[in-house]
Amino acid sequence: MKISRKKLAEVIKKLSEAHASPGNEDEVRQIIKNELKDICSFEVDKLGNLIARRKAKKTSGKAKKIMLAAHMDEISLIVKHIDNSGYIRFTTLGGFFDQTILNQEVIVHSSKGRVKGVIGSKPPHLMEEEERKKVIQVKNMFIDVGAKDKKSVEKLGIKVGDFITFNTTFKELANNYISGKAFDDRLGCAVMIEAMKSISESEHEIYAVGTVQEEVGLKGARTSAFKINPDFAIALDVAPAGDFPGVDEKDARIKTNAGPVITIVDGKGRGIITQKEVREGLVKAAEKNKIPYQLEVGEGGTTDATIIQLTREGVFAGVVSVPTRYIHTPVEVCSIKDVENAIKLVVSYISML
Repeated sequence: MKISRKKLAEVIKKLSEAHASPGNEDEVRQIIKNELKDICSFEVDKLGNLIARRKAKKTSGKAKKIMLAAHMDEISLIVKHIDNSGYIRFTTLGGFFDQTILNQEVIVHSSKGRVKGVIGSKPPHLMEEEERKKVIQVKNMFIDVGAKDKKSVEKLGIKVGDFITFNTTFKELANNYISGKAFDDRLGCAVMIEAMKSISESEHEIYAVGTVQEEVGLKGARTSAFKINPDFAIALDVAPAGDFPGVDEKDARIKTNAGPVITIVDGKGRGIITQKEVREGLVKAAEKNKIPYQLEVGEGGTTDATIIQLTREGVFAGVVSVPTRYIHTPVEVCSIKDVENAIKLVVSYISML
């Protein structure tokens, strides 16, 4: 199978530069619909999951329901308070290391449209020596939109509860590397889109699901998997790569430009423990088609596959991820070759079921 790198980069750019905090995934949902409108039928459930269905082309009596899941939401912020001087206090939606938020450009999504701002804090020139040694916490940060007081902020349509995203643009770096915000999980969305386009006639019924609110509790995966009741499911996500200074290989062995990641265990077993049938099937598909791959035993977070696996009486579930540097920051980095190989792996796996 041949993948146009230029077209793939265009899809990733659109997805990365879209804005979709948990519970506000409309922009990404529309992009996926536009990309798959010629090959799928669509349904949006009450929680906001996009369920794209591609019917089986053959009727051999062996048809299975296969679910591909990629979450549409991104780690974000939300307006908590507007002070009398016109500065916006906020809290987080999703997992952050506070230091990565400071001094970023943001967009506040108000009732009157997008309002640009920057995240500020006390500068080092005004800090005591001991203060400079400490990580600045979110509670000591604020957003400056250029307002002179609370009333002028409200005139911009900003109110408590408005969501906030990072104003980061997609960039092509050297040696087939790319950078942008929300690669977690817009890369998974891109893999899902392109895999659905690349799958030839199948005896299986395939569902591509853009899930909601993954970053705040795997919520969309729970309801969509219950509705579909799949036989097999693959969550498409990112895996933290450790091929940069300051990280020991024994602590983070996943590398960029070394192939997609097949999860064996994540969350120290509190997440998914991938069934033998799935992990061996993915490895077989990779080796048969000479697709480079990496195996992951993760100690940190988990993915939609954890919830899907536990749906109803249980589902054969696994995870295919794109290795990505600096995840859960506004400047994530990956190799587009890993995205291409993740697409190939998913298509190959489905063709072998």
